[in-house]
Amino acid sequence: MEIALEVIVGLVIVVGLIGIASTLLPGGLLIGAAIGVWAAFTQTAVGWWTFGVATVVLIVGAVASKVVMARHTQQAGTANSSLIFAAILGIVGFFVVPLIGLPLGFVLGLWLAEYVRLRDTRQAWTSAKVGLQATGWGMLIELASGLIAGSAWLAAATLT
Repeated sequence: MEIALEVIVGLVIVVGLIGIASTLLPGGLLIGAAIGVWAAFTQTAVGWWTFGVATVVLIVGAVASKVVMARHTQQAGTANSSLIFAAILGIVGFFVVPLIGLPLGFVLGLWLAEYVRLRDTRQAWTSAKVGLQATGWGMLIELASGLIAGSAWLAAATLT
């Protein structure tokens, strides 16, 4: 049972990492939940400490990702209302066009919102590119936190 549990937890962590990179799934949440289930089943101090460390790392990564994204776009002059519109269109795109709808909808939404606000195609495209860069940095930060949390779990599972 223990080896099967660790294999399942490892697979869920991999799915979580893929979810972060593809924006299809709440990857950090999946990783944290998988490590939490593992800690609950192992009932060891190492398991609970690993869960605690992984949770802190994932939360810090999620917050840092959002802060970096917000600062990056604000420094470029992108309006918050444009980002909100882009996020909504990205969510709609997720359901309309599987796999690529979320990033496609986000970029299109950001460009449209900035075009309506600025009435300039070049500035709107510049703003959309900045939004893409910010999203990429945010994804990298979240992916790094997921990899750290997953590595902490792997080390703890291997050592116990």
